[in-house]
Amino acid sequence: MTKPPIGQAPGKAVQVEAMFDEVAPRYDFLNRVVSGGIDIWWRKKAVQMLRAGMDRAPERLLDVATGTADLAVEMLSLNPREVVGSDISDGMLEVGRQKLARKNLDDRITLVQADAVDMPFEDGAFDGATVSFGVRNFEDLRAGLEGIRRTLKPGAPLVILETSQPTRFPFTVGYKLYVGHIMPRLGKWFSGNAEAYEYLPESAQRFPSGEAFLAELRAAGYSDCVAKPLTFGAVSLYRGLA
Repeated sequence: MTKPPIGQAPGKAVQVEAMFDEVAPRYDFLNRVVSGGIDIWWRKKAVQMLRAGMDRAPERLLDVATGTADLAVEMLSLNPREVVGSDISDGMLEVGRQKLARKNLDDRITLVQADAVDMPFEDGAFDGATVSFGVRNFEDLRAGLEGIRRTLKPGAPLVILETSQPTRFPFTVGYKLYVGHIMPRLGKWFSGNAEAYEYLPESAQRFPSGEAFLAELRAAGYSDCVAKPLTFGAVSLYRGLA
């Protein structure tokens, strides 16, 4: 398998889809390993930020790049009528479908294979949306953010959980060591896919974070954009209103 290009590039979506199809069976386990389990807390914080951005109880929520649907499951804590999870990788969605069936949640969460740029939903269909560790994999970041905004009701929040760059010593050194050397080795050992776990940390380090990403949100038409670093800045939460 060819490693997807870093940043925006034609054809990237096809390569990302193939990469995640391949790692899907081990993806949840590897998430727990490489994050030390703290990814569970990160998703809870994302849902808390989503709740804070809504002025009424949600009916329908959207989780873009849902993967195996972990964040979609967490979004049920807001008691929506329905959560829809979309992803370009059917391999990841199949793992998610099995998870939902085991949890008896397949009547509350719908999983759809779709690209953020061209999702099969009506304009203004959702009361809020999330993306967890997915926007850096978009083939076209601006078009993906605009595609999500189209599906949101005016004023509805989008919350994004994504890797970012610590800015304080010694966390900067530790982050670069872990992401640049330890994470790829863990991923290769446990998944057997060297390309995927080279691409993921490389894309994490080169993706815009903090104010640079807030500028991307504003350029895509979102307002009242805010950022909140977590875990010494290793990841960040971003929120903008459609």
